[in-house]
Amino acid sequence: MRRVGVLWPGAAPPAAPRMESFREGLRDAGYIEGLNLKIELRYSREGPQQLPELAAELVRLNVEVIQASGDHAPKIAQQATGTIPILAFTDDVLGAGLVPSLSRPGGNTTGLTILAPELSAKRLEILSEIIPGLSRVAALWDPNSGQSQVSLTELAARSMHIQLQVLKVQSRDDLASAFAAARKGEAQAVNIFGSPFLASLSGEIIEFAAAHRLPAIYQWKEQVGDGGLISYGPSLVQMWRQAGTIAAKLLNGAKPADMPVEQPTKFELVVNARTAKAIGLGLSPALLIRADEVVD
Repeated sequence: MRRVGVLWPGAAPPAAPRMESFREGLRDAGYIEGLNLKIELRYSREGPQQLPELAAELVRLNVEVIQASGDHAPKIAQQATGTIPILAFTDDVLGAGLVPSLSRPGGNTTGLTILAPELSAKRLEILSEIIPGLSRVAALWDPNSGQSQVSLTELAARSMHIQLQVLKVQSRDDLASAFAAARKGEAQAVNIFGSPFLASLSGEIIEFAAAHRLPAIYQWKEQVGDGGLISYGPSLVQMWRQAGTIAAKLLNGAKPADMPVEQPTKFELVVNARTAKAIGLGLSPALLIRADEVVD
């Protein structure tokens, strides 16, 4: 029985389709949970401060691979072990300082990076397309995801003459005050920065955006399926399945130091026409034609 640890920085288990897709990637390589594989999932019910304890527990369990999501959890895993291969599923692997190079990560860490800083800046451009005269945007930011998303999106905002209001969200309780601050700052839209923690709060974020009638753009198309307005990013299913494939290679003896960090190559634009109508936002025919998927 092989053992893979999963270190998740959310306060609840990873929402579908994450773990299901991860298992598929492993299954494709012959690793089937319950037959020859045990997955040890640990998530931070008590907040990010619990991650070191959970990482240490996975090390004590002698897992053979640790999959850690976000920019903060992989750092914690690196502090817990210098020998167990770490599969970092990150927003910004270089910006977080997890590896020195994408092509030659070195050490015991490899994985996937989803280019969150570049995509957060791109989402600002999309918001400017759907909201004529856009000049004020609030951004929800998880400080544990690092500074790169803030820096790159602020740079894009200045070039577009948009005032960016960055609002820290470190707990579920911060959401109400963040949206109140966005409203006070006269934000016309909200950009949800990439972060596993913020993704774990997407249900509440979607509700707050609807209550304040604020257009919001997200990272994953599943969030649009749940009622979010618009998303732009890689496929969540594909990325987690890819993580499972990498985990299987590590179980088979591949050395993380020699495995280049992988990146997405395809991005999806998904729009929820029903949500747009509910908040009184008209969507241009050009945007609807360009969208990979429209939720009616």
